[in-house]
Amino acid sequence: MPKKNKSLLLLLLFFAPLALPLFSHDAEINIEGENNYKSVRLTPRIYNEAHRNLSDFLIKDGDENIPYFINSSTGKTNETRETYLLRQINSYIKDDNFFFDFELALARDSDIIATSMEFSTRNSGFAKPVDVFGSYDNIHWEFVQSDMLYVVESKWKLEINFNRPQKYTHYRLKLANNLEQISFFRVELVYSLRISEETFFIESFRPEFTVETKDKITKILVKGLKNLRLCDLQIETDSMFIRNVKASGDRDKELYNLSVNGTTYTDTVLPLNRKVSESDIFTVIINDADDKPININGIVARYYADDLVFQGNVFQRNEGDVYRLEFGVDLSRAAPVYDIERYKNEILKGPIDRLELGEIVYVKTEHPREKTSYRVIFDIVIVLVGILLGTLIILKLKAE
Repeated sequence: MPKKNKSLLLLLLFFAPLALPLFSHDAEINIEGENNYKSVRLTPRIYNEAHRNLSDFLIKDGDENIPYFINSSTGKTNETRETYLLRQINSYIKDDNFFFDFELALARDSDIIATSMEFSTRNSGFAKPVDVFGSYDNIHWEFVQSDMLYVVESKWKLEINFNRPQKYTHYRLKLANNLEQISFFRVELVYSLRISEETFFIESFRPEFTVETKDKITKILVKGLKNLRLCDLQIETDSMFIRNVKASGDRDKELYNLSVNGTTYTDTVLPLNRKVSESDIFTVIINDADDKPININGIVARYYADDLVFQGNVFQRNEGDVYRLEFGVDLSRAAPVYDIERYKNEILKGPIDRLELGEIVYVKTEHPREKTSYRVIFDIVIVLVGILLGTLIILKLKAE
């Protein structure tokens, strides 16, 4: 090939990628339901084609971007609250300080655990620093902590939250003075425990797979798991076996499917602990030793799923309108930052319509390529043209 043609070919190879059209994956979202906020759950194929950290998602209403946030779980808070009445057994002045002494109104056979003390009073217009002491016998007292009680205009604080749970049967309140003649008509110990539970979304499906057997090893090559945060894989089989099984790069786990003396023992689930497959094929390895390979009838994959939550009537569109979920167009794009992320906890407390994603299509997009420096391209063109012309001149001089 002449050198002139080689140079032109280099130019074409350089500029060809710049002329290629951009493509994205799109899925339609039909806007339905009466609630203000909507959600769609991501499917395995979306994870397969999207960026691993989901930064390339855009929800589009025409040319407008719809703010969204990603939600991976539901939360529930359980609260336990028990109260124990105290009765006042003494009040007195000592060394210019005023004291209230309290004891449990009812004797208990077991320890009483308290996380706070609550006071009820008809007094107002005071703010008093207080010291709290505790005792088991009304003789030996131990300092618990200092705090503040007040009722000032429309603001009040009549509760002392202990720094740690207490088990005393007697409590003493020390005030610097009691010029306001404060009194309490009810005092209670309170035990309060709040437990928050978070339940992650887990979905399952049956992926395609192939099986390879060689050198006493069976490999299950599972498709469609790329970018999924995997919970576990279940092997469906009618073979009786007990073997070591592992995912590529992980430690073995003993799986078995046994039926002995009329009793069945089965554990064919391989835990994966949020392992993420970086390739299109996920490999599971079974050590067959000298036994024949087991029959693998199917695979069930469970993965941690995410919802995209967004407002469905941002531009006051009508029910039946269609949004688009766009992804895969630019895997280097930074995740969008929306205000909705900052108040998502309030949104999740209310009703949300669950919508279904439509068929995923592969389409050409007209979005311009981001971060393209045309000045740099221009400079490269000038340099290449200069090299090409110089080469042609030198070749021509040599030919003469």
